[in-house]
Amino acid sequence: MPVTKMVITSRQPYAEGEEFGDVGAYEQIEGRVHFSVDPTHEANERIADIELAPRESDGRVTFSADFRLLAPVDPGKGSRRLLLDVPNRGKPLALRNLNSSPDVAPGEQQGPGNGFLMRYGYTVVWCGWQHDVPEGPGMLRIQAPQAMADGQPVSGKVVVTFQPNTPAKVQYLSDRAHIPYPCNNLEDWDSVLTVQEHENAPEEVIPRDQWSFSRLDGDRRVPDPCNVYMEAEFQPGKVYQVIYNTTGAPIAGAGLLATRDIASFLRYAGESDGNPCAGSMDAAYSFGVSQSGRFLRHFLYLGLNLDEEGRPVFDGFIPHVAGGKRGEFNHRFAQPSSQASRSTNSLFPFSDEDQADPETGLTDGILSRLISKGNRPKIMYVNTPSEYWGGHGALLHTEINGERDITPPEWVRVYMLGGTQHAVDGLPLADRDGASEYRAQQLFNCLDYRPLLRAALVNLDRWATSGEAPPPSAYPTLSDGTGVSPEAVMDTFRSIPGVGFPGQLRRFTRLDFGPDPRVPTVIPAKVGGAYPRVVSSVDADGNEVSGVPLPFVTAPLATYTGWNMRHRAIGGDDQVLSSGGASGGTLKGSTIPFPATRKDREAAGDPRRSIEERYASRDDYVAQVKKAGQLLVAQGYALSEDMGTFEEQGRDLYDALAGGVKRTT
Repeated sequence: MPVTKMVITSRQPYAEGEEFGDVGAYEQIEGRVHFSVDPTHEANERIADIELAPRESDGRVTFSADFRLLAPVDPGKGSRRLLLDVPNRGKPLALRNLNSSPDVAPGEQQGPGNGFLMRYGYTVVWCGWQHDVPEGPGMLRIQAPQAMADGQPVSGKVVVTFQPNTPAKVQYLSDRAHIPYPCNNLEDWDSVLTVQEHENAPEEVIPRDQWSFSRLDGDRRVPDPCNVYMEAEFQPGKVYQVIYNTTGAPIAGAGLLATRDIASFLRYAGESDGNPCAGSMDAAYSFGVSQSGRFLRHFLYLGLNLDEEGRPVFDGFIPHVAGGKRGEFNHRFAQPSSQASRSTNSLFPFSDEDQADPETGLTDGILSRLISKGNRPKIMYVNTPSEYWGGHGALLHTEINGERDITPPEWVRVYMLGGTQHAVDGLPLADRDGASEYRAQQLFNCLDYRPLLRAALVNLDRWATSGEAPPPSAYPTLSDGTGVSPEAVMDTFRSIPGVGFPGQLRRFTRLDFGPDPRVPTVIPAKVGGAYPRVVSSVDADGNEVSGVPLPFVTAPLATYTGWNMRHRAIGGDDQVLSSGGASGGTLKGSTIPFPATRKDREAAGDPRRSIEERYASRDDYVAQVKKAGQLLVAQGYALSEDMGTFEEQGRDLYDALAGGVKRTT
């Protein structure tokens, strides 16, 4: 058994012993889980560099990871359901996204929010999988084994991409302050720094004598293998790449095995094995948001849903806001948090079943390995328009040439949540994030789609355990004209006063990293032809006409998009705004309020009807929201228990928007 022991370091009442309906109180258990895997086993053979890991005397590879568990104090009152929430950059997200729990400071116990997962009796587990997460309170990380060659850590070339939002002389060589790959020779004059006006522009090499591997200590420049320095400053909005040699390659794919094996252990192991959930699990699901959703797509792609004994691990998956992408989760010198578009994030395949790429000659599918093994877990891909504008979203269900739709397998659902953005921001309305220095041309998208995620999990459970089919897939399609090119909606947005359209749209291309992308030998990758871009068509207001619409899109107070543009204050103001630390990060969306009154509309020359022309009053608006919400409940896309949530959010939105809102300048 790959899990050799679970060492519990903390066990305490959760939420101060709060009772959750019939399930009762929960406890929070934390500690470290230890693994031992057979590198020669067929279940592990797709893990990059696993053959280079140090081995114990029994030939197995060992590593360990942090874990956290929320479980009913009385297991007999639980639902016998396990939910593994894949941490995002070391942070749990299920409580925020499913329980609507407020964010907390690092290390603080996150509250239960509305108690959804607890009321439904779930046992929730998190396991560290990312090797470069910095140590800190509450962070979950893995101690991955190192790839070794001839008794020494592996060396090779790495590419780091970044796009600053403010002028700076120093740039750390990682995304989001994670642990970087250090340069192994500060005076390596073969290292290269390039700059682009945007991610699709020609690259210009910055002369090597104009920059160095160093940082500032006060006003003094100090050599440093983890930073780059340029006296002329890195300019906001521009895209930079540093290409250099490093030593030390943690086996990133060990995180995939840790995810598989802790779930298998909690599901199947006995009490004598040290399993705190022994005998209390009948079904298991996995949920991942953004990076973690892409991680689940990679997990599926590698066929890892069968453990070393051939048993199914998860009955269902919800990769949320992952788009069609995967990530740097199983590669030598992987940077799991990077979302640079010219990385292994963007590699073929994208659709579940096999497709052939006529340009490269490759044939592959995300689920091909699982299908060959007879394993067909239920899967719900849930995305927002952000993933269609910036993450290959449409390639989930279109042919690689973008000319025809593909019908997903019968055990898969694909949902686009119309009018929303990648991550929930909510109210109050804002156009900037002071902590991260991001600023947008429009207000951030404020719609809260979390009620739809709660319904998705309930539907997934019913589907996996009783065969009750969930609502049909809902996404833009070419066949009915709701799937179009981004340029097809350009005029609609440009007709709105004060609203522009990206001059530089996200562009993903074929990338050649060499014969085995898990161990890249072409660095940086050779760039090939571009993939097609398909987004949802919009109505006269600029709101999407496809997918699953929130009640606030059916009864709108604004134009809601999954994309926004960089403000001129942070440079690159013809580009879409990404919330990642490098070019290719996840997109921010927009709230573009309707004029409050007819007089405002006429004065601005806005083609969209005003709020007062649409709704007689606040009560009238909330009544229309309620009607739209009831339709979602009847269709199965929302739960009846969230009707009150819709109405409350409708009142808050009306109060925020009906009085008139100035857009940023």
